[in-house]
Amino acid sequence: MAETMKQASGTGEDKPFGPVAAAFLAAGVGAVVLGILTTFSEASDTIKSKLEWSKSVGSLSGKVIIEVIAFFAAWAILHRALKGKDPDSKKTFIWAGILVAVGLVLTFPTFFQMFAPA
Repeated sequence: MAETMKQASGTGEDKPFGPVAAAFLAAGVGAVVLGILTTFSEASDTIKSKLEWSKSVGSLSGKVIIEVIAFFAAWAILHRALKGKDPDSKKTFIWAGILVAVGLVLTFPTFFQMFAPA
């Protein structure tokens, strides 16, 4: 059913879903990495200062740069692993949604402030 995508040119040629799945899952990985970095930087002043790569931006600069690197690394690895394959799209979207939800929870102040030093 939705496990393959029709080519946009209208030829009716089936394309594997693997590269699309790789992009969605990599986005989820990026969200989790950003959430983990946010929580760790609130829990440790040392980590927070190490992530401060720009004084005007603060620790957000390091968090976002590392998150973008993690996203592209995950995308490259998953693309290579899933190229030419046809994973189940429903499972892919569920896992991507779970990863994004976990990453989102990790960035909420009510969550990461539990780990802030007293």
